[in-house]
Amino acid sequence: MPYIKTRDGTDLYVKDWGSGRPVVLIHGWPLSSDSWDAQAMALAESGFRAIAYDRRGFGRSSQPFTGYDYDTLSDDLADVLEATGAQDATLIGFSMGGGEVARYMSRHGGKGVVGAGLISSVVPYMPQTDDNPHGAPVDQLTGIVDGIKVDRYGFFATFFKQFFGVGFISSPVSNETLDWAQQQMSMAGLKPILACAESFAFTDFRPDLSAFRVPTLIVHGTADKTVPIDPTGRAAAAAIGQSQLVEYDGAPHALTLTESDRFTRDLLTFLGHRPAVDVPGTVEEEVQREQFLHPQLAPIVP
Repeated sequence: MPYIKTRDGTDLYVKDWGSGRPVVLIHGWPLSSDSWDAQAMALAESGFRAIAYDRRGFGRSSQPFTGYDYDTLSDDLADVLEATGAQDATLIGFSMGGGEVARYMSRHGGKGVVGAGLISSVVPYMPQTDDNPHGAPVDQLTGIVDGIKVDRYGFFATFFKQFFGVGFISSPVSNETLDWAQQQMSMAGLKPILACAESFAFTDFRPDLSAFRVPTLIVHGTADKTVPIDPTGRAAAAAIGQSQLVEYDGAPHALTLTESDRFTRDLLTFLGHRPAVDVPGTVEEEVQREQFLHPQLAPIVP
């Protein structure tokens, strides 16, 4: 089933690997489901069913001119769940993808969902306002759209350095990874890129948080300059009852790639599976991982 058709006729490209309890992986902007490949392989090899799809307008999915608001995007997620027959699923959203998770939980009542993950997520609210003082300045958010309109490829050349935490002296990723990210962006349409930037920057998910009634993993890097941790990861953890916040000290936004082994282990631990190959960590990291098994946040066992 490489493609499914949504309720408004949009074709979405879907990867469906492995068997067992489904874990649905929702990618960030402006990438595709390929950005989840390392985790999808690990999930499938560990007895889970990994389902990842390209958001409308991105990757190999079709590029309609409309439908980039979160109500429609959460409907797309609902259509993926229905088309794949995924029941008792865990939804894991990275960056912009966290918004689909949040809106699905409220708009669709969390139907068929037993667990959730918000990874470097934009949830609950990005802009700096009187009631959200730690948010990003509005002119900084509007500058994303302006920069893309002026020079799309030049903008993303700079954007991806911040995205991956590339510094003047050292970098957690290779130049080839930066090139890959540019290629992923190039597969998306200009309209989807611009419309989704508006959506993730200015959608208020605070009213959606009360709909999270399942164990929820929140992972965020403390050095995330793309989606700062205070108005997002920390705020979401404070508002979601059955949540566990794990902060990656010094990690940038794209921690699913820069901290891939660690994150994969943490995801599998959250799901109730101990990876066959242990990834060493600090004592603090080990304590955080063990907190996944706290009775208040029981692991989801396949």
